[in-house]
This record gives sequence, structure tokens and C-alpha cells, in this order.
Amino acid sequence: MPIRTLLAGAVCALAALLPVSAATADRGGESALWRAYDQTLSRARYIDLTHTLTPGAPVWKGFGPSVFKPAVDPATGNPYTYAKDGFEATSYELSTDQFGTQLDPPAHWAPEYPGIDELPATYAVRKLVVISIVPQVTKNPTYALSVADIKAFERRHGRIPGGSVVFVRSDWSKRWTDDPAQAKVLAADPAFPGVSLKALEFLHLKRHILFHGHEPLDTDTTPTLEGEAWLMHHGYTQAEGVTNLERVPATGCLVDIGYPKFRGGLGGYARYVAICPPSTPAGVRIPRTERPLPKGAPLHWDPAKGYRVR
Repeated sequence: MPIRTLLAGAVCALAALLPVSAATADRGGESALWRAYDQTLSRARYIDLTHTLTPGAPVWKGFGPSVFKPAVDPATGNPYTYAKDGFEATSYELSTDQFGTQLDPPAHWAPEYPGIDELPATYAVRKLVVISIVPQVTKNPTYALSVADIKAFERRHGRIPGGSVVFVRSDWSKRWTDDPAQAKVLAADPAFPGVSLKALEFLHLKRHILFHGHEPLDTDTTPTLEGEAWLMHHGYTQAEGVTNLERVPATGCLVDIGYPKFRGGLGGYARYVAICPPSTPAGVRIPRTERPLPKGAPLHWDPAKGYRVR
């Protein structure tokens, strides 16, 4: 199904949300949102844009390593086990909330602005735009998205919608690794693609987006991280460490945004899922009939890796 057809169906389904009358907004006990789900979202393709967290994932050297380990019974000091207790759990000693795929609230740099627990629930679902700078990065690994890139994108795909989320594809995420030694090298590498300050100002002040996201763990390579500094000190959020953007169409998708609600948190372990038209080659569909999740080889603790594996 073409993207325009999918979006037209969504618009028609959501049109009933307009407060014309109780009968129009809720015919036969079925809400307009449920109709939008049945007509559009239930047939969409879902693409995970999130790295799996492991203790060896890349992280800024100033934060140090994180440790995953089996949770223990405080009464005995012994780990819970399936055989003995009927369940197991995990203890996470995380060195930072700036870890893996993230959502940075402005309080990360500017304490007068909201922390992660103070972001509004309206962040949950937004239109998604993906701008690729892969050809430029191939020639220059420190290339940063420019205003000219954004305008060229708009000439081809149309104006970026207000309130949308804009992810910048660079394919840097293909270098992601769970090997601790390689992760240290990657995190310390000063050559990575970014987003210029001028581009960020244009996206927020001219297009009024909700936030942008990028694949590396920093916004730019300037000595002062001028882009991130401007965002945080002006009350904007940003996503970092996103992945799988090569699987997502440039326009026409939504993004579902989830993150833990730590009190006073200055970073968020986030999960982003693109919701794309049925014609999208990548992603998974919602099954017609929900069944129990499939069984696999039993999970077991791998001391060498520091987490459970199958």
C-alpha cells in the first residue's frame, strides 16, 4: 500500500476525533482511536531502532563500565534460580543513565529545565522523518548535517512537519559492538558524523520539530559540543545511539517513544520503534491472532559475557 494511501486512511480514521458530537466520536461503543488502530496501525510494519543493552556497549570513558549480575536473595546472599526458587532476576549496576540508545532531557546540561521524569506524555507517538547523510559521511567521517542538506531533503520529500521527530541517518551504528575492548576504541574515536548547530537551529526554530536523533553518542565533534549545549540550554531534548535507520522510509512513518521514568533522571535508556506503512520491506507485522510467545533454548547466565544468553 502506498504511503499516501496509508496516511489517508489514518487521517480519515482520526478525523472522528473532532468534537462534533458524542455519537460521531463514539459510534457503537468503538472509539475513533480504536478504528484508527484497526484500519491503519494493525496493518503497519514495526521496526526497532534501539540497541540491545549489554555491559560492554560503547559509553563515554568518563562514566566507566556497567555490570549485570544475577539478583541475590538478601537473606542468604545466593542468586535466585529457576530450579530453587522458580524464577530468576537480574541486578544492574549502571555507571550512568547516558548509556545505549538514549533520550536526553534538557536537565542533562541545564538543571532549570525538565528531567526525564518531567517530560510530557505527549512524547509517546510522533511523525518520523529520516534524513540520510550517508553519501557525505562516506567521503568525510566527521561530516555534520547542514541546513543545505535539510532544504535539499525538503525539495524531494516536502516540508518537515511541525512536532515531528527527525532522525539523522549516518550508518555509524553499523560500527556498534558489544565487545568491551572494541567498544572503548569506538567510544574514544573523535571521528564521527554529527549535526551542525545551524541545522539544529533551523529544525527547531524554523520547522518546530519535537526533537532530533543521531546514531553516534554525541551530537557533534566541536570542542564544546556546541549543538548539544544549545539544545539543552534552550529546553530541547535529543535522541542518541539510534540504529536501523537504513530500514526506515524517509517519510510516512510514525515513531513510538518509550523510556524509564527515573525521578530526577538526567538521561533515559530509550526504546524507539518506527511504525511504517505495510508496503515497507523491513519490520514485523502484528499477527492476526495473538498467541503465546514462542519457546527457545533456555536462558542461562554466561559469566564471560556478563549476561544471560540462549
